[in-house]
Amino acid sequence: MPCPHLPEGFDATDPDLLQSRIPFPEFASLRQTAPVWWCPQPRGITGFDDEGYWAVTRHADVKYVSTHPELFSSTENTAVIRFNEHITRDQIEVQKLIMLNMDPPEHTRVRQIVQRGFTPRAIRTLENALRERARAIVEEAKRNAGDEGSFDFVTQVAVELPLQAIAELIGVPQADRARIFDWSNKMVAYDDPEYAITEEIGAEAAMELIGYSMNLAAERKECPAKDIVTQLVAAEGQGNLSSDEFGFFVLLLAVAGNETTRNAISHGMHAFLTHPDQWELFKRERPATAAEEIVRWATPVVSFQRTATQDTEIGGQKIRKGDRVGLFYSSANNDPEVFENPEAFDITRDPNPHLGFGGGGPHFCLGKSLAINEIELIFNAVADVLPDLTLAGEPRRLRAAWLNGIKELQVRVGS
Repeated sequence: MPCPHLPEGFDATDPDLLQSRIPFPEFASLRQTAPVWWCPQPRGITGFDDEGYWAVTRHADVKYVSTHPELFSSTENTAVIRFNEHITRDQIEVQKLIMLNMDPPEHTRVRQIVQRGFTPRAIRTLENALRERARAIVEEAKRNAGDEGSFDFVTQVAVELPLQAIAELIGVPQADRARIFDWSNKMVAYDDPEYAITEEIGAEAAMELIGYSMNLAAERKECPAKDIVTQLVAAEGQGNLSSDEFGFFVLLLAVAGNETTRNAISHGMHAFLTHPDQWELFKRERPATAAEEIVRWATPVVSFQRTATQDTEIGGQKIRKGDRVGLFYSSANNDPEVFENPEAFDITRDPNPHLGFGGGGPHFCLGKSLAINEIELIFNAVADVLPDLTLAGEPRRLRAAWLNGIKELQVRVGS
C-alpha cells in the first residue's frame, strides 16, 4: 500500500490547522492509503504521556470502534483527543465523571436515567415553545441589524435556540442563559488566543456551571416540580442522579448540546448562502432530509478518541493495549465508499448514514432528536423572516483541537 501524501508534521488535531480548515484532502489520502495511520506527537503536547495516536478515517472503521466499547474505552483517557499541554493528569481524571467519558456498565446506568429527558414525548412538548422562540430570535436579529443591514449570524441567531432549548429542557431560568453561554464558551475556547482563555479559566467555568447545576438539583430534591430536573434527581424508586452527577450532566449538555448544535446551524447557514440553489430549494420545499445533511456537512465534532483495552486490530492494522485511537468523523462523513458525491451539499440526500451524532454504540448522541428539531425550526424561521439573506463576509473559525467551530459569520439582510 502506498504512503499517504501528507504535509510534514501533519496532525489533524492541530488547533492551528483546524482554525484555518478541515483537512479534507489529507483525509482522502489517508482513507485511500493508510486508513488506520499512526500520527506521532511530541510526548505530553496533548496532555497525554504518550507519543501519538492512531488516526481512523474510514466510515466503516469509525463505526467498528464506536460499537465495541469492550475493546475501545472512553474512560481510560477520556473521549477528548487533545487537551492543552499544560493540563494535569488529575484534571483529566476529573472529566471521567462526565457521561461522555464513561464506559459500560456505569455509562449504561447514567444514560438510562438521563434519557428520560429526551423521550419523543419530551421533545414534542418542547417543539411548540421552541418554534415560537426560533421565529422571535430571527425577527430580533432582523430588527437589530446595523445601518448596512448586517449582523453576526452566530451570536444573534445560532447561539440562541440551543441555549434556550437546554434552559427549557432542564428548567434553567431563561434569564440565566447568558451565564451558561459564557461558561460553555470558556470551556471550549482555551485554544483560541482571541478569547484569552486559559486552561485554568476554562476549569473555573466548568466548576461554576457544575456548582450552579448542583444547586438546582438540590432545590428540586427539597421541593420537587413537574420538570426534567425532578425526574432525574428526585424520582423515587426509579433510580436517580446524585447532585454531582446532575452537575456533570448539565456540563455535557452545555458543550455537546449547545456548542455542537450552534456550530451545525452556523455551518448550515454558510452552506446555504454559498449554495444558493440549495437555499432556494429549501425555501420552496422544506425537505425533511435537510437537517441531517446540514449535520453531515458541518460535522461539528471533528474527532473524539478511544483507548484500546487489549491488543486488537482495526481494518487489519494491529493496535496495542493502551494505544489511543482517534475517530475522525469529518473524514468518515466524506467517505466516498458510503456517500455519493460527498463533496456536494445536497439537502435531499437520502439515505444519509452520517456519523455526525457518533458512530453508533453506547455513545450515540442522546440529544439527536432535539438537535434535528432545533435545526429544522431555526432554518424554517430564517427562510420565513429573512429569505433574502446574503453573506457579508467570510466565516471566522474557532481555534480548537476537536471542534469544527465558527465564531463569527457576518450576513446581510436583503432588500
